[in-house]
Amino acid sequence: MGVKLKQISLVLVGVLAGVLLSLNFSAVAQREGARYPLPVDELRAFAEVFGAIKTGYVEPVEDKKLINEAINGMLTGLDPHSAYLDQEAFKELQVGTQGEFGGLGIEVGMEDGFVKVVSPIEDTPAFRAGLKPGDLIIKLDDTPVKGMTLSDAVKRMRGKPKTSIRLTIVRKGEAQPFEVTIVRDVIRVQSVKSKIIEPGYGYVRVSQFQEQTGVNLVKHLNGLYKDGPLKGLVLDLRNDPGGLLNGAVGVSAAFLPRDVLVVSTDGRTEDARRKYNASPEDYVRGRGEDYLKGIPAEAKTVPMVVLVNAGSASASEIVAGALQDYKRATVLGTQTFGKGSVQTIMPLNNNTAIKLTTARYFTPKGRSIQAKGISPDIVVEEPGAPSDRVREADLLKHLAGDDENQPAAKPAERKPTPEGAPSKPIELGGPEDFQLKQAMNHLKGLPVIARLEKPDTKAAAAQAEAAK
Repeated sequence: MGVKLKQISLVLVGVLAGVLLSLNFSAVAQREGARYPLPVDELRAFAEVFGAIKTGYVEPVEDKKLINEAINGMLTGLDPHSAYLDQEAFKELQVGTQGEFGGLGIEVGMEDGFVKVVSPIEDTPAFRAGLKPGDLIIKLDDTPVKGMTLSDAVKRMRGKPKTSIRLTIVRKGEAQPFEVTIVRDVIRVQSVKSKIIEPGYGYVRVSQFQEQTGVNLVKHLNGLYKDGPLKGLVLDLRNDPGGLLNGAVGVSAAFLPRDVLVVSTDGRTEDARRKYNASPEDYVRGRGEDYLKGIPAEAKTVPMVVLVNAGSASASEIVAGALQDYKRATVLGTQTFGKGSVQTIMPLNNNTAIKLTTARYFTPKGRSIQAKGISPDIVVEEPGAPSDRVREADLLKHLAGDDENQPAAKPAERKPTPEGAPSKPIELGGPEDFQLKQAMNHLKGLPVIARLEKPDTKAAAAQAEAAK
């Protein structure tokens, strides 16, 4: 048995070496300026494990499954954002950037073997059901999540519209897990919304960065300016998990002078070292005319506040960081998520792809976003929001930041969620939106309140009793 396994291993080492060479790994090494020899000992160990599974596992396993799982393990072992995308996951990624897909409407990650909610998307079944950032999903219907890959869990959560799924949730502050039944729907993400808050003051919310986000932003800004100039504008990026880089560059360019630096990336390869400017070449990407030609000229100078929170990640942090660096806007809210790494989608020849972290993002002044986030100019807390919302720096195997001059953000002080906190998120941009009210105060030159103090109900009751 041992001799046979050794023979299988040696054959597989040769096969793997041939496969790697056929994939032109040596060319990649040459681009780095040096040739890296194939790690024969490690490949031999891999081949031995492969052979052991093929000959001794309790049930037969297809070669394709073993290789796919090995690829997935290589990528997920690097950081929380690198991943192997099978045919279905790759297709869903392509569809998702267009703004329409089927499912529950949550941005998720993986932690300790469970699915972790990063942010529910507005106006979706998950948002209406009250799912919160930081919730751990431990069961899908009656199936434990432990042992699933993130891709498998996402597949189970997606399905035909009008069908339901039962999620078992673990939430900080709750003594026991609880169940939530959610009815799937077609998720149509309207990435830009706007309204006049009061005469002279406009509000624009970007909930996700998609292919048409920049184009839609121009339409909404023209709508806000149709009745005359604005005295102030609020750009709301709270709970915006990010999206396409060119969308972030386009939104930034709408409010910045032409051709200024918006964001830069730095990585090991020449392709990963880039500068993205407020110019059509970097936000249109050769897909038509410069859509910012139709933007109201006053949008470049109107006093602005950018609202952010722990759910503001990636592309939204790029926008907030650029507008902050140029002092074009005041950033108000709480520390952002800190997702400052670049994931490159690399299609493979079998309609699958890998999502590989290839670089870090830097603001125009060279500040690293990764694992640090954007610190607001004015801190205003979210009433009812848990103080221990998950951030990039909390994720296992997160990529470290790369800015020695900027200390990493300190973890939020762990405090219990205040009594009486709403069970569902407050409507962003609605009449009860405390942070938006403070943004308006800032634009008007009025005092800004950092937190909404909980009324002292005992004192109020004592006063009422004494007044009797």
